[in-house]
Order: sequence, then C-alpha cells, then structure tokens
Amino acid sequence: MYVAVKGGERAIDNAHAWLAEERRGDPSVAELSIAQIREQLTLAVNRVMAEGSLYDPDLAALAIKQARGDLIEAVFLIRAYRTTLPRFGASHPVDTAAMACDRRISATFKDLPGGQILGPTFDYTHRLLDFALAAEGLAPDAAPEAEADGTPVPHVTGFLAREDLIQPEPDGPATPRDLTREPLDFPADRPLRLQALTRGDEGFVLSLAYSTQRGYGKNHPFVGELRIGTVPVEMEIPELGFSIELGEVVLTECETVNQFTGSKTEPPQFTRGYGLVFGQTERKAISMALVDRALRWEELGEDNSGAPAQDVEFVLYHADNVQATGFLEHIKLPHYVDFQSELELIRRLRAEAMATTRQEAAE
Repeated sequence: MYVAVKGGERAIDNAHAWLAEERRGDPSVAELSIAQIREQLTLAVNRVMAEGSLYDPDLAALAIKQARGDLIEAVFLIRAYRTTLPRFGASHPVDTAAMACDRRISATFKDLPGGQILGPTFDYTHRLLDFALAAEGLAPDAAPEAEADGTPVPHVTGFLAREDLIQPEPDGPATPRDLTREPLDFPADRPLRLQALTRGDEGFVLSLAYSTQRGYGKNHPFVGELRIGTVPVEMEIPELGFSIELGEVVLTECETVNQFTGSKTEPPQFTRGYGLVFGQTERKAISMALVDRALRWEELGEDNSGAPAQDVEFVLYHADNVQATGFLEHIKLPHYVDFQSELELIRRLRAEAMATTRQEAAE
C-alpha cells in the first residue's frame, strides 16, 4: 500500500536546496561545465546515452552533472526527457561495414584484412595511478594522425561465411517491436532481446556474461571482431523521394564466434553472439554478445543447463536499471500502514506464543 505524504512540502523544498548545494560542492573550486564532462568523461557520457536510449552527448553530460555523477540516475533523467520528444520517422538500419573505425581488433584473425587498429584503449596500460594527471594544464602528447580512406571494412565473420563455417543469420521481422514505445512482453524474439540488452545495466549484463564463461551457460567464445567508429544515419524523406544523411553516431559493435556441434538439421559450424551499443562502450558490447549467444540455446537446439543467462525472462526483466532502481528505492518511501499491519501481526503472534508457553509450563 502506498500512502500520500502531506505537510512535507517545506521539508522537500529544503532537501532540494541542500541537494543543489551538495551538487555544486565547494564554491571556491571551479564549476564543471557541460563541455568538460562531454569531452573528458566520455565513457560515462557514452554509458548514459546507451542505457538512456538517446544519442545526445550534451544532454547526457547535463544529466551526469545534475545527477552528481550517479550514472543510473542520469540514465533515468535521459529516459524521462526522451519520452517528451516527438518522433517524426525512422532511420534506415546503419551499415556498420561502412564504419570509419577508430578501433578494430580481432582475437581470431591476426592478419585482419584492413588491418587491426588498437585505437584509444586501456588494454595495454599498466593500471598505475598517473600522478601527472594531477598537474592540471599539462597537454598530453599528440597522437599520430589517422586518416580513413573511406574504404568499407568487411566484417571478420564474412570470411567464415564464405566457407560456410558460420551459421547464416536468419531474417528478422520487417519492423521489429520497439521497446522504447511498447512494454516488454514474452515471448521475446531476438531483435527485442537485443534492444533490452543494449539499454540494460552494464554491470548486470557484465555479471551475466562472466557467469556464462565460468560454466553457467557453456559459453566461452572468441571475439571475432570488436570495432568502434562513426557511421552515418540516413532517413527516407517521402517529400523528396530519396534518403538524406541526418548526422553521424559513434557505435561499438562486437561479434563473438562460438563453437556449435550441430543438430539434426544443421551441420557443425560456428555461431555468433552480437552486441551493438552507442559510443565507445566495448565492455558492454562484449558482455551483450555473450548473453545474446547464451539466450539462443533454444533456437539452436541446445540443452538448457538452467543457468541464469539462459533464462530470457530472468535476464530481460532484471537488466533494466531504471526499472530495478524504481522498485528498489520505493521501499524507502512511507509504508506506515503496511508496517503497522506487520507490527500488529507480530505482536499478536508473540502474545499467542507466550500464552501457549505459559499454559504448557502450568501443565
């Protein structure tokens, strides 16, 4: 039971004022600008855009500032704002093979056609605190200029497909269900599952992915390819009769390659897991690909080991951090009537138990 709170407007106003003061911090310290957050906390901005389902670095940076760095709260703010935006149409599917890659690696093919691009990565850093960063104003060493030649970069899995060594992807629905406009329901096909995973909480999806690698889902793949870069977004304009480019977005795409022993109708070959996320969000994209593959056990005719990552309802119902936060944090709101009924019940049970004990002692 939820009860209305009356007479607390002044306390709530004061709490808001205190929150604003805490958000600002010491006035003698320069205030963070939206541009600073956008440019220097890029990975946090990318996560908020991905889980908020809205590609706008400035708005994501504003949400992070408003939320005092609480990324789940920032995601909540972005999703709430997103619901106020009108929708004028739908863009064409992006062509990730035409991505201008800042980073492109493969754990399966060393001599990758088009070359491996390490890009900006923590992979080869020593994970030691760099105290030079505390010396504000020092400019970093300039990175060498990388020029894209505009040539499409084929996906690694395409090379396996030429030899029929990887399962072809079945055609999905012409118009997939839209999780941002319709509530989640079951059965959930793969396009809907991928939508839920791409906006799911990174930590939760990461934990599920790790569980599959440890045996709870029999899923230990190779990273066929991980790529990060910019792709154009195009939309058909009916009045013009042709498509125009609306802008560009940065995406992280991951395809994993998993062994598949085959079935009565399918020969032994590789299968894939897939992840696609806004911004440079490679941990999330890899995790998403692992969980996507774990959820495909039924369509591939595999056994269900009972692992959490193989339970589509468990995964999708609990991946959404906004829904999880709302249900979790509502218990700190007033539940006075609920607790009073529980309190009376416990008192009555204790009284009955004590009466029984006294009666047994008297006998």
